[in-house]
Amino acid sequence: MTDAVRQFTIAPDDDGIRLDRWFKRHLADTSFTTVAKWARTGQIRLDGARVGPGDRIVAGQVLRVPPPEAVRVDAPAKRERPPLSDDEALFAREMVIHKDAQALVLNKPPGLATQGGTKTVQHVDGLLDALQYEAEGRPKLVHRLDKDTSGALLVARTSRAAAFFAKTFSGRSAKKVYWALVVDVPSIDDGTIDLPIAKQPGTGGEKMHVDEAEGSTARTRYRVIERAGNRCCWVELQPFTGRTHQLRVHMAAIGHPIVGDGKYGGPAAFLTGAISRKMHLHARRLRVDHPDGGQIDIEAELPAHFAESLASLGFEQMSGNNMPLDDFTPETREEKKTKARAHAKNIRKERRGERRGRGDPDRERKR
Repeated sequence: MTDAVRQFTIAPDDDGIRLDRWFKRHLADTSFTTVAKWARTGQIRLDGARVGPGDRIVAGQVLRVPPPEAVRVDAPAKRERPPLSDDEALFAREMVIHKDAQALVLNKPPGLATQGGTKTVQHVDGLLDALQYEAEGRPKLVHRLDKDTSGALLVARTSRAAAFFAKTFSGRSAKKVYWALVVDVPSIDDGTIDLPIAKQPGTGGEKMHVDEAEGSTARTRYRVIERAGNRCCWVELQPFTGRTHQLRVHMAAIGHPIVGDGKYGGPAAFLTGAISRKMHLHARRLRVDHPDGGQIDIEAELPAHFAESLASLGFEQMSGNNMPLDDFTPETREEKKTKARAHAKNIRKERRGERRGRGDPDRERKR
């Protein structure tokens, strides 16, 4: 271990990120507590000036970092990821449907989690070592799909691309189209579901529900593509917001749960006959701006169980292509305030009118 002060020049890939994020990327063994202490005592300097953990850094700046602190003997060793088997590496590479210098798009199969968790051993994040190819760093996830949802999943190949895509998804300029089979047939063929969503109490955050009082804004457009009598139908879904389980909660809320989604549809979500009991929700299309200019616009083929269900119902996959991608811009805080003030003003006008109306008969009697 060296006792010398270290200096680093901020690279273009790290332009605009927080200082604590830089440490997580490049000096992962340095804890946030240590970074905060160094910043508080002035031991970290950026171009000679003091800097805080949450401050943004700029490419070309010189970061002064003190020598690493001694590691406690009893500190737990950082757990290394086990190497992937040949079969796991092949499985990961077979998911790739788009590859360029900045991004990969995977066609995630149903049943594979995006990230690890309790009792979740195999997941996309754990397979990314097989997808480094010629890049210097490990690919990075930028969004998620539910374990039982299949389809297009974007992965960044550089830190710069990860930051760019994160802004794109948080700004809702990324466009996504899902295909789903749902129970019964909506009375309106082409509509919008605008119902706020929140975590359902008592589920530990594992389940969501519609909560018009406390929920976050959630909006989904749906369009019926084909119907099998009144038994079920095939729909296209566009989420204009990105709430957890949004499509599943919204379709169940209007009485048409996604086929195979027992969590939100209960026993009614399962159809008899040749229809698989797996969930029928697929991220069919993804269109997103590219950090080097232009766009990625790609479609992911259906998993076998979904394709077989469509065929058994007599549906043609070509019927679901070419849905226009809609735009949705959520209200800003100022727009919400303006609308609230206008609403309050209208209420005051109505009340004044009511008072005048109540007063007229009295004046007539006094005359």
